[in-house]
Amino acid sequence: MGSFSDRANPRYFLPAGLILAASVMLIMGFVPWATSGVWIMFGLLFICGWFQGMGWPPCGRTMVHWWSQKERGGIVSVWNCAHNVGGGIPALLFMLGMAWFNDWKAAFYMPAFAAIIVALIAFALMRDTPQSCGLPPIEEYKNDYPTDYKASDEQELTAKEIFMKYVFPNKLLWMIAIANVFVYLLRYGILDWSPSYLQEAKHFNIKEFSWAYFLYEYAGIPGTLLCGWMSDKVFRGNRGATGVFFMLLVTIATIVFWLNPAGNPNVDMACMIIIGFLIYGPVMLIGLHALELAPKKAAGTAAGFTGLFGYLGGSALASIIIGYTVDTFGWNGGFAVMIGGSALAVVLLFIVMISESKHKRELAKMN
Repeated sequence: MGSFSDRANPRYFLPAGLILAASVMLIMGFVPWATSGVWIMFGLLFICGWFQGMGWPPCGRTMVHWWSQKERGGIVSVWNCAHNVGGGIPALLFMLGMAWFNDWKAAFYMPAFAAIIVALIAFALMRDTPQSCGLPPIEEYKNDYPTDYKASDEQELTAKEIFMKYVFPNKLLWMIAIANVFVYLLRYGILDWSPSYLQEAKHFNIKEFSWAYFLYEYAGIPGTLLCGWMSDKVFRGNRGATGVFFMLLVTIATIVFWLNPAGNPNVDMACMIIIGFLIYGPVMLIGLHALELAPKKAAGTAAGFTGLFGYLGGSALASIIIGYTVDTFGWNGGFAVMIGGSALAVVLLFIVMISESKHKRELAKMN
């Protein structure tokens, strides 16, 4: 979907994705055969997920066209809070639907109605590019030109040019895409397995691990905002260095969470909050970094490329590999996988940081 978004107007592309995804949910909510079998539901949810892939690429494309490089850390961090807010809203909509209709299928059609409303708002407010509105490029307007900026960056690209010139040969993009696998491994490893871990190894009751899970998810909001601000103001746009900093801290917090003996619930709760606070920043940064490692006209494809690695690689590894490791070697094995993956993410982001700094110095000498 990323390659399509680079050649489409996000004002139409994003609402279309929302309405198509909502349509699938409405079918599941109101058509009896749609929930009559596991494989039918699996197929419909797969299609819904495919349409949801029309969300991030046009948003990323919009942000690189309407905000300059010095602003993007803060802007993308605000946008990225959708992961946390959006994770909680469906449950509230479901409870509202149950109260109104006493129907479990409200879990499908209530979020669908919300998505349609958001699609209409997006269509009303979004625009394609500044140039399409008679405005200059954002770099010119803000006088904020990246080191490698060229006038040709404003020219539209074909799908072949995007993939063969700016995505597949881009070694740094490949590195952050692979790093994204390991960032998502830790994110989903904690998200998916912490309830079982806290219950089995730390003897938490349902109320305690429910609170820990909730705080983990929503601690990500201030953490993401801080990460975006630090990326712009403290690290001066160096996304790689910011990612290394946050991933080092979250690795330490995960080690403490693992090694803390049972019977210290306050330490475990604090670790869950700290991990949640720290992990969503790198999730946001890798998406932002991908946008900036490719020309603006290839931003959607670059964003989709790294997102594909994160969701298919990282989330699958968290579910399958960690589950298998825990069953075979216990929780120590599961945490070894997560911490090892986190360390690999640090190494890859560090390599990207060094390589990008070297490239910028070479460009500065040429100019």
